[in-house]
Amino acid sequence: MNKLEKIAYNCRKATLLIEKQQFGRLTMGERVELKMHLAGCSVCRIFQQQSVTINKMIKDLYNQKSVRSTLDGQFKHLLQERINRKLSM
Repeated sequence: MNKLEKIAYNCRKATLLIEKQQFGRLTMGERVELKMHLAGCSVCRIFQQQSVTINKMIKDLYNQKSVRSTLDGQFKHLLQERINRKLSM
């Protein structure tokens, strides 16, 4: 398997790069690898959308003044509904 094929079929590395991209900068090589992978992998594109949405919601929740230490069942249900609505857009 050549290097291009390894990049194209490596979802594990793509998900790592997706997460890394949200918390820091990727190298030029990593950006190219990720872009090539995402061009052909719809599953990883969906993962990227979900990951961005979840991380944004967590940051928003954390930045609120009244951060809860535990989540009750109703809040979890409402949070899941918000995630589903954002992903269906």
